[in-house]
Amino acid sequence: MDLLRFITCGSVDDGKSTLIGRLLHDLGQLADDQLAALEQDSRTHGTRGSEKDFALLFDGLSAEREQGITIDVAYRYFASETRSFIVADCPGHEQYTRNMVTGASTADLAVILLDATRGVLTQTRRHAFLCHLLGIRNFVLAVTKMDLVGFDQAVFDGHSAAFAELAAALGLGAVEIIPVSGVGGDNVATRSANMPWYRGPTLAEHLDAVEIRADEAEPLRLPVQAAIRPDSSFRGVAGLIAAGAVEPGDALQILPSGTMCAVDKVFIGSQEVARGARGQSVVLTFAEAVDCGRGDVVAHCSDPPGVADQFEATIVWMDSDALLPGRGYWLKLGTQTVSATVQPPKYRIDVNSLEHLAARSLELNEIGVAEVYTDRAIVFEPFEDNR
Repeated sequence: MDLLRFITCGSVDDGKSTLIGRLLHDLGQLADDQLAALEQDSRTHGTRGSEKDFALLFDGLSAEREQGITIDVAYRYFASETRSFIVADCPGHEQYTRNMVTGASTADLAVILLDATRGVLTQTRRHAFLCHLLGIRNFVLAVTKMDLVGFDQAVFDGHSAAFAELAAALGLGAVEIIPVSGVGGDNVATRSANMPWYRGPTLAEHLDAVEIRADEAEPLRLPVQAAIRPDSSFRGVAGLIAAGAVEPGDALQILPSGTMCAVDKVFIGSQEVARGARGQSVVLTFAEAVDCGRGDVVAHCSDPPGVADQFEATIVWMDSDALLPGRGYWLKLGTQTVSATVQPPKYRIDVNSLEHLAARSLELNEIGVAEVYTDRAIVFEPFEDNR
């Protein structure tokens, strides 16, 4: 089965943890001891009286239960009959946006939640923007808490139109919009009798059916983590394939040096395989002796990434201390780490006014475009549709 990594995001109190907890429950993914623990936790820490509080499946920190919010990213693995999943339940509070970015950095799909009683909020816009910026191209808008608005289709249609305008401004492409209730399970894993006007898929159906970009459509990107040399008879390089695939005989280029070589063998663990693909940790041996170690990037000769010591980048600044232009910072990309300086940003982006590039700063988590200079050449992948 293929693997789909996805996140839940959106503003605080939109019901992210409740929705995914309900999804796991309704798909039968919870063991008996987990159900028993949930019932006990619901009596002790729950916010729904005698009912199960599904958010407690993810909000395990004492501070999260005391405040009723998600602080850290919580990961869960589950599977359907056709696909396996890793879900990252991300915090919605503005203060923990950096944790949301961590969860989104490895995701293939984002489920953005929108509270039907509140509509599109600043954090809804910010999370949508950041997900797109991080390369996510599959989106679901889950309009939650439909039970609190009487399952009103007019409310749903209004929120759908507002988010569609935002999606167009960001260039998100097609977004699947689903009305749900995490508390009641409406349109989560089973179709809701309360919303006969909705004829689209449930959330579970869409996650099962959504197409993931094939490995063959991507150029090979293998950041080297380490050189492997257990004895004098073996020398290889190890790393996690970030994109594409590699097979014995492929013509490769090692960057930033530009050295050409060919693949001799591909290993996963100690097992020799005919192919390594995106998401797999592999060891490559080369047909000739070449210099390749940690920080290098292995790519196909036909489509290598860029190499430069200065570039323009979109920067999301999430530290409480302000960015200081000209100051030295560590820049980490893949397995590369270099020192870098940032020039004064050319402009800042206001997520509340995405129709144009505004000049004013954000209250938190500033997003802007600036030039970056590094102490030596690095390998990077520029976005084709960089905003």
